[in-house]
Amino acid sequence: QVQLVESGGGLVQAGGSLRLSCAASGRAFSRYAMGWFRQAPGKEREFVAAISWNSGWRYYADSVKGRFTVSRDNAKSTMYLQMNSLKPEDTAVYYCAARNGIAPTTKRSDYADWGQGTQVTVSS
Repeated sequence: QVQLVESGGGLVQAGGSLRLSCAASGRAFSRYAMGWFRQAPGKEREFVAAISWNSGWRYYADSVKGRFTVSRDNAKSTMYLQMNSLKPEDTAVYYCAARNGIAPTTKRSDYADWGQGTQVTVSS
C-alpha cells in the first residue's frame, strides 16, 4: 500500500496554468504506475492522465491532450500534472492514484490507492 497526498490546486482564470503534485509514502514508489483522475460536481470520476513506472508510457484523456503533461520523479516519490490553457470545464477535484504494476491504465478500478483530492477551479 502507498499513501498519497495531492497539492497545488487553487483558483485560476481561464487560460492560466497550475501544477499539481502527488507525494507518495510507504512502499517503493517506483513499483507503481500512477494516474490522475478528476471529478466534477454531479459527475463520475474520470480519467485524466497516467504514467508508467519509468515514464516510458504516458496516456491522456482526449479532453486534456496537448494542454496537460504528466511526469514523475521517482527519487522524490512524487508525480506531477502540469496544466496549461485551463478551461472552466477543467474545474473539478483532482485525485492521484497508484497501481501496483509497471503499466498504467485508464480504468479507475485498476488503481488501488488514492489521495484525498485537491480542488481546481477555473473561472471564465
